[in-house]
Amino acid sequence: MYSFVILFHSCFRWLVLVSLVYAIVRAAWGYAKQQPFSPRDNAARHWTATIAHLQLMAGFYLYFTSPFMKAQFAAWKHAQVQADGIFFTIVHIGAMFCAVVLITVGSALAKRRTNDIEKFRTMLVWFSVALVVILLAIPWPFSPWAHRPFIRPF
Repeated sequence: MYSFVILFHSCFRWLVLVSLVYAIVRAAWGYAKQQPFSPRDNAARHWTATIAHLQLMAGFYLYFTSPFMKAQFAAWKHAQVQADGIFFTIVHIGAMFCAVVLITVGSALAKRRTNDIEKFRTMLVWFSVALVVILLAIPWPFSPWAHRPFIRPF
C-alpha cells in the first residue's frame, strides 16, 4: 500500500499543477473574452478541486506513515532538526493544505456565482493564489530549504 501511495503521489503532483494551470488559463480566457461559462469550464473547475483533494489525501497518508517523517518527528524530540526537516514537517504540509483549501473555496464560490464573468473571475483569483502557494511550497532542486529532484527515481 505504501509503495502504491508513493507512486500515486509522485504522478499526481504533476497532474495537480497541470489541471490548476489549465483551469487558470480557461478562467483567464473566459474572463478576458467575456464568454459564457461552459460545461468544459465547469469540468475544469470540478476536476481541479477533485485532483487536489486526492493529492492532499495521499500526502497526508505519506506524512503520517513515512519513515522520513517518523525520523523527523524523532529529531524534534532531540532538537536536532535540519532545514529540510522543518520544511517538510511544517512548511510543506501547511502550505499545501492551505492551497487545497484555497482551491476548494474558489471552486465552491465559482460554482455558486450566477454571473458567468463572476464565475471566471472567482476561479481565476482563487486558483491563481493557490498556484502561487503551491509553487512556494514545492521542494525545488534549487531551494535553500529542501532539495528534491524534479523527477525522483524509484
